[in-house]
Amino acid sequence: MTFADAQAYCAAVTKKSGSNFYYSFLFLPKPRRDAMYAVYAFCKEVDSAVDEPPPGSDPHHQLRRWREELAAAYHGSPTHPVTISLAEHARRLAVPQAYFDDLINGVEMDLTILRYATFQELSLYCYRVASVVGLICLHIFGLTSPRACDYAVNLGTAFQLTNILRDVGADAERGRVYLPQEDLARFGYSEDELFKRTYSPTFLELMRFESARAREFYDRARAAIDALPAHDRRALTVAEIMRGVYMRILGRIERSGYRVFGPRIGLSSSHRLAIAAGVWLRSRLP
Repeated sequence: MTFADAQAYCAAVTKKSGSNFYYSFLFLPKPRRDAMYAVYAFCKEVDSAVDEPPPGSDPHHQLRRWREELAAAYHGSPTHPVTISLAEHARRLAVPQAYFDDLINGVEMDLTILRYATFQELSLYCYRVASVVGLICLHIFGLTSPRACDYAVNLGTAFQLTNILRDVGADAERGRVYLPQEDLARFGYSEDELFKRTYSPTFLELMRFESARAREFYDRARAAIDALPAHDRRALTVAEIMRGVYMRILGRIERSGYRVFGPRIGLSSSHRLAIAAGVWLRSRLP
């Protein structure tokens, strides 16, 4: 397979996903957009190996294969279209392999860990499946300063916490409870109530607490980017688009009264595109 074919595959995977991220990528110059497609496709394929495994497949085996492909992308000859594309971008942009290793380790946690006793334990999961993606993106955007890294880590955690709140019901159906056990105990909301989709005053208090925690990480990310020079802030426009999208999703969760046991709360394609355009235009103002 040629690099062009591999790149086309990654672009198709990203577009087909309908992800919030796709709309932000449209505002990148083509070389950076192509790199983001490769990174997103890698994340999507690895995540699907666990959350949407092909019938009869072994997720553990699938992750081993992805580790082999990743090693080949950095030190050999990859064979999958995603890693063929990723190899070129990772080399050109000097993206550390350790970030992708961490990502796979994070996805693998879903195979063995169904509960998190404390928020500290959950933080490691958030770092691996979300924050490291932000650190990878910094290489694509051309930023690796400590303050930019603070921005990426905090924003990734905020995104993942938002996803956890939005998917409380869907995750429970899979037997997964990402809300820390210490928080359930603190507010007196039991797992049995969660699995029964019990909507109660204690559930509302629990969700308000978790939402405030997510907003704290959004605030930390904003403080970090505000401390950067104007040129660096403009380089992070795509990440700021995602911050705008995910903060609106969190706002909708809050305004719904945390009705997360029904249809998944999200934004329409036109709304996401409007947010992206607005953030991009503001980034170009003096």
